[in-house]
Amino acid sequence: MKFEELLKMVFINIWANKFRAFLTMLGIIVGTATIILVVAVGKGGQAEVKEQFARLNVGTLYVMSAQGQSVKTKLNPDDAQAIMERAPSVSLASPSISGKAQIGYQDVSYQGGVSGVLPDYQLLTNLEVREGRFIDGEDDTKRNRVAVIGSDLAEILFEGETDSVIGKVINVNKRRFEVIGILERLGDSMGGDTSIDESILVPYTVAEKYVLGSNVRPRIIVLAKDINSVPAAMREIAGIIRETHRLKGADDFMIRDAGSRLSAAQDSAKTMSVLLIAVAVIVLIVGGIGIMNVMFVSVNERTREIGILKAIGTRRKYILLQFLLEAVSISLIGGLIGTVLGIFAVPLLKYLDIAAIPSFSGISLGLLFSAFTGTFFGYNPAKKASHLSPLEALRYE
Repeated sequence: MKFEELLKMVFINIWANKFRAFLTMLGIIVGTATIILVVAVGKGGQAEVKEQFARLNVGTLYVMSAQGQSVKTKLNPDDAQAIMERAPSVSLASPSISGKAQIGYQDVSYQGGVSGVLPDYQLLTNLEVREGRFIDGEDDTKRNRVAVIGSDLAEILFEGETDSVIGKVINVNKRRFEVIGILERLGDSMGGDTSIDESILVPYTVAEKYVLGSNVRPRIIVLAKDINSVPAAMREIAGIIRETHRLKGADDFMIRDAGSRLSAAQDSAKTMSVLLIAVAVIVLIVGGIGIMNVMFVSVNERTREIGILKAIGTRRKYILLQFLLEAVSISLIGGLIGTVLGIFAVPLLKYLDIAAIPSFSGISLGLLFSAFTGTFFGYNPAKKASHLSPLEALRYE
């Protein structure tokens, strides 16, 4: 029997039972589309992580007060200065304090973040000023009440009209601050709990004296000379702060590196992708079980046909191949339909605020799984059909 004849018989049988075949394909369609969507969401999530950390040097370290205990000595600018002077593996260090404040302009009021920073903060976080300038050393020493505003907060306060806001006066906890700059939009929190886009930056001493008070716990952002210097920098920082705080027992501070945070975020995105793919594979397995069930029913329904084929000399391998091709064809057609649905569904995810990037690997994976499902779950019914006795098959009612 020629292969073309086999294919013709396969598609004749599928078309004769097209509604049942379509119902059988549903599991494969859903599973394949799910795999494509899951891979797209996974790649979108990884791209978002890369974008969020793009401005953050992997050699950046965060030194913070320890949590969950009474800290007798808080971090302060003197600690940052000591780190700069005495840590050979460190190239830059700067303190900052953060909190919440009521920020307003005319009739618009917003509860946003306030960070007290020094000029080096811009270098450490790679912030870019869209308009105006950043805070300088004179602003801090003279305690100038000036502010650099995040992009989103500027849109809120000035109701979208941000072209000429430099020099305007805003209220921060009922104190007047002059706007000296607007930041480029970041879209991430720069390692804090509050988005920089919805915050303002003011001089460190001004934030401590007039806005946040002295009860807030400062943190120090440190930049190691290079990625290989991070472990040494962490040891040096720990030793310096233990000495300046005169610690005898446990540390009253924590040190976190941006590289591990980036790695953890990437691992989380990958883990989520793997879990979602596992769910999609389960859907395909369920669809495969459906194919196997329908093929067993088909073998029973076509027992006399199988007997006739054997009686006229059709070899066992051709009967096995015919039923196996039928199962694989059903699975592949379902996979192709699922692929088309998945490709068209990916752009729709943006309306749900879900980042998704379509990829060839997702399409290939979906089709590969669909083909494997049809082959794996179609083999046993095909084998049963090929092993039927011709006499018993012809006598079957």
